[in-house]
Amino acid sequence: MNNTLHAALAAGTLLLPTVLVGGWVTSAKANIESPTGEVRPVAVAAAADVGYCTPELKKVLRRVLQSCGLSGAAGGRGCQPLEAKSIMGTGPVAGAKPTKKSGVVSGDDFNALFMPLAARAGILQFDKDSSELDVADTALLDRLFADQKGASYFFVVARSSPEGGVEHNRALSQARGEAALTHLRTTFNDPDLDKEVGLLWLGEEFAQLDEEFCKWERSSSDGTCQPTELNRSAFVAWIDCTL
Repeated sequence: MNNTLHAALAAGTLLLPTVLVGGWVTSAKANIESPTGEVRPVAVAAAADVGYCTPELKKVLRRVLQSCGLSGAAGGRGCQPLEAKSIMGTGPVAGAKPTKKSGVVSGDDFNALFMPLAARAGILQFDKDSSELDVADTALLDRLFADQKGASYFFVVARSSPEGGVEHNRALSQARGEAALTHLRTTFNDPDLDKEVGLLWLGEEFAQLDEEFCKWERSSSDGTCQPTELNRSAFVAWIDCTL
């Protein structure tokens, strides 16, 4: 009698892992297949390195991360216009047209490097002389930041239109970039945020946006897209590049 009981218990013990594994496999299969048998995409939280991550863009990305508040940089967060020019001028960027100053990449070339980000980016548009985010700005910023998809770095590149003095516009673009960072800090409970968000404020002096950037998603819903309005802004984007 005892031998029969022991045999039954042993058989049950061997059968239990098989049943559990079979259940896990069935459950996992159900998670990736629809009722019709079609495979559903599975989200993967891994660092990406997509097609637009050219060697040129990676050079800019690395310089910004090292100089503008990330990657162990000392001092305050963010890069001012003259610092941005210096970053771009630490050596020729392959494929970009140098300006008359040897080794310096022009604002147009700088912008061109970021054009492939259009599908992942947005432009927060501000009122004239304002650095205050409105409801449309915060809605776009929140949605884009939440859509990380395994990316490592979130850029905030703030500008001003050429209205008013140079110093005023430098300060205004800085305030716009910092407004975006402050909102992210207060909205998202992300312990890594200060290691992820890189700021550049470019004032009116460097890399003004032209009509090409009207193709980007913008927080303004009035239907117009003029360069002056476009440059009262900060463009924001996750960059899916590994370094």
